[in-house]
Amino acid sequence: MSDIIKNKIPRFVRSMLLLLWAVIQLFPVYWLFTFSLKSNREIFGENVIGLPREWLWENYEKALTVGHMLKYFMNSLIIAGGSILVTTVAALMAAYALGRLIWKGRNLANALFMLGLTIPIHAAMLPIFLIMKNMRLLNTYQSLILPYAAFSLAMAILVSGSFLQSIPEELEESACIDGCGTYGIFFRVTLPLMKPAFSTVAIFTFLNAWNEFMFAIVFVSDSRYKTLPVGIQELFGQYMSDWGPVGAALVIATFPTLLLYCFMSGKIQESMIMGAVKG
Repeated sequence: MSDIIKNKIPRFVRSMLLLLWAVIQLFPVYWLFTFSLKSNREIFGENVIGLPREWLWENYEKALTVGHMLKYFMNSLIIAGGSILVTTVAALMAAYALGRLIWKGRNLANALFMLGLTIPIHAAMLPIFLIMKNMRLLNTYQSLILPYAAFSLAMAILVSGSFLQSIPEELEESACIDGCGTYGIFFRVTLPLMKPAFSTVAIFTFLNAWNEFMFAIVFVSDSRYKTLPVGIQELFGQYMSDWGPVGAALVIATFPTLLLYCFMSGKIQESMIMGAVKG
């Protein structure tokens, strides 16, 4: 079918269609960036989608200083980084144990892990809140890192397990013959080959932790630990009559996600393809 389309549609037309599609996809990014540098007058009437007539870089200064976006950005970075670390370490080791080691109860353990895919994260808010309160973890980084990692674990194990199936078992058997034990095989042979799976797990966990709002606003009331989504919500109330700083805060929160995906998208595609081909 794709060959028929290539033969019937001239190359120039295909290029123009792809260019138009790229413009449509990139327009929201362009609009958000220009929105963050405009005054209310340009945003709401005179210049909605064009470049700013006056580039108001002070909108970013207001967002970073008065709106405390820099502090909230660092908090989100710490929480997302901690969630990625906990999730990837647990998921890669669990996937290896479930996919390569033979032990009683392995299928039951795998089913329990996959059950996590069916539980909405916010459906468990009340019990998690009570647990965090009893453990005195509210208003700490751990109050967000642990739930984010726990609810990302099922998908991370699924992705890691699918990729693990594409790694030939003969490599591990050769390492075993050379004298490697279980831990040596995992850390020296299997783990270096699972970098694409690590990238996939990392970006999915990052997106979940970076954009989550409900846990962040319920479990953390101390401004020292608030994250970007909560900070933007507060900035919206503080600068409700001035939308430029709000747009600047949204840019600060959005662009790290775009940059992360640009750098790691190749690894994600490699992981998905290898797991799909093996399956």
